[in-house]
Formats: sequence, structure tokens, C-alpha cells
Amino acid sequence: MNKQILIHEKSRAGRIGTPMPEPSRSEQELLNFIPRKYRRDVDAPMPEVTEGEVMRHYIGLSVKNHHIDKGFYPLGSCTMKYNPKLNDRAASLPGFAEQHPLAPCRTAAGSLQIMYELEGYLKEISGFDAVSLQPVAGAQGEFVGLLIIRAYHKDKGNPRRKILIPDSAHGTNPASVSLAGYKTVQIKSNDNGIISPEAVAAAIDNETAALMLTNPNTLGLFESNIVEVARIVHDAGALLYMDGANLNAQLGIVQPGKIGFDILHFNLHKTFSTPHGGGGPGAGAVGVVKRLEPYLPAPVLSKKTDEDNRLFLDYDRPKSIGRVHSFYGNFANSIRAYAYIRTLGAKGLREVSENAILNANYLKELLKEHFEMPYDSICQHEFVLSCTRQKKQGAKALDIAKRLLDFGFHAPTVYFPLIVPEAFMIEPTETESRETLEAFAETLIAISAEVESDAEKLHHAPFTTPVRRLDEVKAARELDIRYK
Repeated sequence: MNKQILIHEKSRAGRIGTPMPEPSRSEQELLNFIPRKYRRDVDAPMPEVTEGEVMRHYIGLSVKNHHIDKGFYPLGSCTMKYNPKLNDRAASLPGFAEQHPLAPCRTAAGSLQIMYELEGYLKEISGFDAVSLQPVAGAQGEFVGLLIIRAYHKDKGNPRRKILIPDSAHGTNPASVSLAGYKTVQIKSNDNGIISPEAVAAAIDNETAALMLTNPNTLGLFESNIVEVARIVHDAGALLYMDGANLNAQLGIVQPGKIGFDILHFNLHKTFSTPHGGGGPGAGAVGVVKRLEPYLPAPVLSKKTDEDNRLFLDYDRPKSIGRVHSFYGNFANSIRAYAYIRTLGAKGLREVSENAILNANYLKELLKEHFEMPYDSICQHEFVLSCTRQKKQGAKALDIAKRLLDFGFHAPTVYFPLIVPEAFMIEPTETESRETLEAFAETLIAISAEVESDAEKLHHAPFTTPVRRLDEVKAARELDIRYK
């Protein structure tokens, strides 16, 4: 494999791409303008290359990265589905792209209207009474939800101390719980992969602030006891929180706010097809029932009833948990989610979930004879298989995941949820064709056959990627990404 030549190695003295304009100030004026402590002693070592070389270099790097526009990305519990380019075009309209976040509300009526309508659609989809678009990630949405829970109980005179979480929960759940100052109490799933009302009743007490659930859960199973669970939680004076990572299975089918949940965080960057990306740009709106509305992050989008219903950002919220982001959420992603919802409509959104569920169950049936299925029942939008059979033959789930990369597929989530040994967590989403699902299944089956014949080969996969298998422990412990 050819060595990747870095942009600094292509540098040749005197080569230029685009000539820079002369500065409007003299060199001495610039020196006076920039404080000494911020000035360099020597020029930055910028590569000297032509515009064409720059373009080819970065295009070359971009095509090495696997992304949803390039190939199948069945990352379980993360809903990596195709982002319609129409949404990007809507977010790029000059009236939105050039809107300053500190512009007075009177000059931003269109932007406020988009956010107001999006909040309305999210309320209708989820069944909640109020929504805030301010959080900018699912994890931040969780944290906001927990701060609302704390504010609610504190307002009632007892902030309480504990949050109940199932053993199949996302890793961000206990992390958010700790960050909010609560103690995590784990509830074991039953033999069917869901939590039982009896387990909840045994764990809950008057120090329990809330139960956090993902529904469908991370096994891809709907928590069918949810109505009874909600009754037990509410009878104890606690709240029921839903992690919305798997909402893609419920659009137009189930409204979480109508079956007992009090709080939900949405992942607009998952369910509503806005981009994921390197730590952002996420969007984690939060929905709540009526009694929790006073605690939403400030400002809240409201209407001035005495001024032709003009929209404004209301900061006069004495019970609010306060601001959780510099501005009112990730506005560009709000536009993308709005465009997605308006394009599909109510019927189309339901078809999204129906097709996601159909794709997951079809793929599960194609694979069930070749891998262990610890919970072999009808799933929702995702399912979890186990590579324990293959591990006994010499190849772990990680080896199989690495080998998948050689065939142009991104690997599913591995080793999660923790309650399934050698877990492979697969979410095909609604945007993949039957042919893609069949090709993926055929590839996994072929890799399983390789395990039987030559397990050692898989220990060295992948073979065709830009870099071979990395030392992941070393990479995690030595965060050295500098090029010298």
C-alpha cells in the first residue's frame, strides 16, 4: 500500500495557490494592534503548495473516510441514516445562514418562526406539552433532563438522591446521572430483555428521583411493561425519563408523552436526519409534560400576546434551570430537521419507522442461523446478535468487525450492550435497500465461514483500509496526534 504523503511533505519553497491581499494596515499598525503575548516570534510553518495540490490532498483524505454517503453504516443505537441534501440546501439559504445569533428578535421573525413550528412538530410527534431546542447533543439533552428532574424535586422540598437505570442503558446515562449529582441504581433486565414492574417496585423508594429508560431499549426491544412501570414510578413521587436515541422506531406509532414518560430528549441528528459529526453538530431537543415546563432552559420561545403574537425569547423564567448553550441551540440543524419533517409529513414519518422495523427484522432473520441470538423475538429498529459461537472457533466480535471493513461496510456497534457477550448491535435504518441488507448479511455469513477455515486471518484484518489494525489501548492512553 502506498504511503500517504502529507501536505507538509509536498511543500516546495516559493509555490503559491491563491495570493493573499495586502493588509489594510501597515505592519507596524498590526504590531501595535495585536498584543505582544499573542504574536509569533517566527512565521507559522505553513506548507507552500499550489491550489490543485491542496484540493487533491484533501479530496484524497476525504474518500478514505467511511461515511453514510459512501456505504452502509449499521451502527447500532446511533441511527446513522442518509441525510437528504434538500435539508442542507434549506439550511444554506442566505436568510438563515447569515442570520446573526444576537440579532434582535424583531429582525429574526423568520428564524424564530421556524424554531416555533419545529417545537410544535416535536410536541405532536412525541406527545409532550413543551419542547426546548437549546441542547446541542443527546448527552446534553440527558443532562438537561436530569437538571429539570432535580429542579422539580427541589421545588417540592426534596431533591432526592437516586436515579434508576436498567443494565442495558447507554453509557451516557450513568455519566449524566453522576454529573447531575445523583447516585445510579441499576435494575437487571429479565429473561425477555426488558425490565419488569416487579424489579422497578423492588428498587424504587422515596429517595428515587427518576427512572431513566431507553425505549425501545438497546436490545431493540420495546418495553412492553411501560404503562405499569410508569404507574409504579409516579406512585413513588418519581419521574420517568426517556432516552430518545431510539425514537426512530416510534414515529407516528407511539407518543412517549402519552404512555407515562415525563421527559424525553430527542436526537435531531439521529431520528430527524441531520448530520452527525466529530463531537458536533448535534441537536438534542428536550420535551416535557406540563408540570415540568417552568424548569426548561431559558430563554424559552414565547409569543407576546399584546403585540400581534410576535415571537420572542423569554428570559423571565424564575424556575428555569438556566441557559445550557451560548445561543438557542444548533439553529442550522433545527432547519434541517424542520425540512425533513415537512418533506415527509405525518404519513411519511410513520413509514420511516415501519421500514426501519421491517429492515431490522429482515436482516435478523437472514443472520439468525449463523450467529447466536440471545433475544430472538420480534425486534424494533435494531437487534443484537452474539459472536460467542465464532469466539469458540478462534475469532472475537472485534475480529469480525475489522474484517467487515475489507468489504466496504462500516462495522456495527460491538460489545454493547454489556449484558450480551461478544455483542454485535445492528441498526440498518429505513434508508437501506433490500439488496444492501442481503449483501451485508451474505458478507457476515462469509466471514463466519472464514472463522471456521482460517480464524488466524481475521486476527490481522483489515487488509484493504488506509491503515491496518491500530493499537487501540496505546491510542487511548497516548493522545499524541501531532505531526512533526
